[in-house]
Amino acid sequence: MKVRTRLLKSFRTAAASAALLVGGAGMALVTAPVPATAQEHGSHESGSDHQESDQTDHGSSGQRGGKARAPGEASDARGHRSMEDIFRDVADAEQGSGRPSTAGQGSQGSSDEPHGEEEEDSDRPAWAGGGGGKNDRGEQPGDAGSTRGDLYGDMYVILRDANGVPILNAAGFVQPLDANGNLIALDAEGAPIDPSLAIEVEMGRLNVGRAPDQVLDNRAAEVVALLNSATAITTDASGRLVVTSPEGTKTIDAPLENLALYVALMTSGTIPGVTDLPGAEFDHLVDGVLTSEDMVTATSLMAGAADKFSTLAPDAVAYMNAILGIETQTAGSVTWSDVDYSSYSYDRSDTYGDVTATVLIKQPDGSYMPTEVNIFATVFESVDYSGTGTFNAFATAVDDARAIVNYIHEYEVPADLPAPQS
Repeated sequence: MKVRTRLLKSFRTAAASAALLVGGAGMALVTAPVPATAQEHGSHESGSDHQESDQTDHGSSGQRGGKARAPGEASDARGHRSMEDIFRDVADAEQGSGRPSTAGQGSQGSSDEPHGEEEEDSDRPAWAGGGGGKNDRGEQPGDAGSTRGDLYGDMYVILRDANGVPILNAAGFVQPLDANGNLIALDAEGAPIDPSLAIEVEMGRLNVGRAPDQVLDNRAAEVVALLNSATAITTDASGRLVVTSPEGTKTIDAPLENLALYVALMTSGTIPGVTDLPGAEFDHLVDGVLTSEDMVTATSLMAGAADKFSTLAPDAVAYMNAILGIETQTAGSVTWSDVDYSSYSYDRSDTYGDVTATVLIKQPDGSYMPTEVNIFATVFESVDYSGTGTFNAFATAVDDARAIVNYIHEYEVPADLPAPQS
């Protein structure tokens, strides 16, 4: 039974005034060691033995290759894909064909699972399709199609540069890391000699679902219409967009909508079809230029699309960017996302230090009372993090926002309950 169900039952039995802080959702990032040049410090490791850190550079810098074109790419008057095209592309990526990855090399093995049929308790995302066989290399299934190079294989924590770009070895293979951040020896085909040392990246489920093109087009049009009719825009505690229009006030919380908006911002720095937004605070969403402000919003959009219960490690964010066709590059059979994060910075206490949310808090008598809590203290136990100019800072912000979405969802106050205790 979900936590929220238990909370509601308990709340309705009694009421009390004392507030008791609930333990926050944790951060657990499995990455390589921090490079000497990284300007990052602090971590939050509640409930996990994994460490949070930046990627290090061993050997060559991140690779550069040919620019890959996103599937179904079409342009509006400003050269941007329409929201309808983006919705379709996101749904196609979610339906997926094979495990998207820059980590698996080789083409041995095949999937015995029917395409698109996964056990319900699998952590593999719905777009991942069948597995790669038992040889730890994986391959693109026979019914798969890819226009962005080979994105399919085993998804491991791998060596990346500050922009999240894989650092390839001399043979052109990505380099998996063990739990201590050490390179794992590869065979002649680029597979780990000892696969048990590799750290498989858990992606969770993005839950964007499958829908006919007409349904996707309608949903895209609804999002554009909602934003164009907005009389005010704010954000919730996690940074997701809250839109006030003549229809009322609505948080954009559907995974598909959040993921489509994420792709729009990260690929074009604008929301196609939206010409203006109320006030000036969110002008960056429609100016057609990818800026650090767009990236700040984008972290919350990705969080709104992700499985709220599962930690998103940096490699998971990097793989999703590649799957979604965000600034992809290809060298040989390896495809990755290459976004410039040099202007981006994230400080947890600066971002969430003054943010509050009203949630159900357990009282001394065992009941639950609507109470206003500080997000930084409650979710992150006042443990700070700061990062500048790196992909890891961006990915950490994504998972922080996800942790907040999870927290406010689980302890959400129903609309018909009394005002909160202060």
